Amino acid sequence: MKILIAEDDLNIRLGLAELLEAEGYSCLEAADGDQAWALFEQHRPDLVLLDIMMPGQDGYSLCRRIRQQDQQLPVIFISAKSEEIDQVLGLELGADDYIKKPFGSREVVARIRAVTRRCLARRMLPAEDDSFQMADLRVLPAQLRAERNGSRIDLSLRDMQILQLLHRNPGRVLSRDELFDECWGRHYLPSSRTLDQHISKLRKAVELDPRTPAIIVTVHGVGYRYDG
Repeated sequence: MKILIAEDDLNIRLGLAELLEAEGYSCLEAADGDQAWALFEQHRPDLVLLDIMMPGQDGYSLCRRIRQQDQQLPVIFISAKSEEIDQVLGLELGADDYIKKPFGSREVVARIRAVTRRCLARRMLPAEDDSFQMADLRVLPAQLRAERNGSRIDLSLRDMQILQLLHRNPGRVLSRDELFDECWGRHYLPSSRTLDQHISKLRKAVELDPRTPAIIVTVHGVGYRYDG
């Protein structure tokens, strides 16, 4: 999924991009409203993060233009304007959420995951069910979640991409390069440490015993496998 980040503060913009790319999103960055509109028209992102006070078009104006083109696209305002009237105006313009600066990384991730779930659910037909089973784990891609014995496990977009790739290839060893290409993108510069750390974190979430995994099995020197 592509996220457009429209934010004139370089440090905040880069921080958001790094945070969201770690979650599995592809980020487009704009330093002002005019650049953001050009990127929106060119790339048609799946979600938009808008600062309110920006050079060129402000966030409110940009949200109005986006809503004229697309009523369903998720839009989240991120702003230092914390008065209730500012939040109300943003939501009345059609924003899906409003995050106040300063914010924590967990808050941003949680809110974007929530909006992503709604976005994925809207894309599915009423009778569609894209869930699948991995050992005793029920994986629910449209909800970015898994379930085991009634307990819910929240997952990132990248977590889900890894599980879906393993599930589609039972019994086959997936090399590190293949995992990077499919779940990080071909533009990403591979790092074994990045992959191993992510798999370790994912195992803690989805395995009954991460020390003896039944879902994500290590094949030393090659990659990972799901035995089905």
